[in-house]
Amino acid sequence: MSLENLRKALKEGKLKVGTDQTLKSLGQGKVEEVFLSSNCPEDLMKRIEKYCNLGECKFTQLKENSKELGAICKKPFSISVCFCVK
Repeated sequence: MSLENLRKALKEGKLKVGTDQTLKSLGQGKVEEVFLSSNCPEDLMKRIEKYCNLGECKFTQLKENSKELGAICKKPFSISVCFCVK
C-alpha cells in the first residue's frame, strides 16, 4: 500500500526527495507522508520518526533499498528518504 502512495505522489508531482528538504518540511508541517529506504541510516530514521510522532504525518519504512527507491522515483541516484507534500 505505501509503495502505491509513493507512486501516486510521484505521478501527481507531490513527491520531494532529500534529507535536508525532508527535515525542513517536517519542521514546517508541510509533510503528508515520509518514505524511507530499507537501508536508510538509523540516526536519520530516528530523527524523522521523532518528527512524525510529534506531527500529523505518516512514517513508512519501505522494503526497497536506496538504489531501488531512486529508480522508482526516476532519479539517476540513490534515495534514502523522500516525502509527499500536503
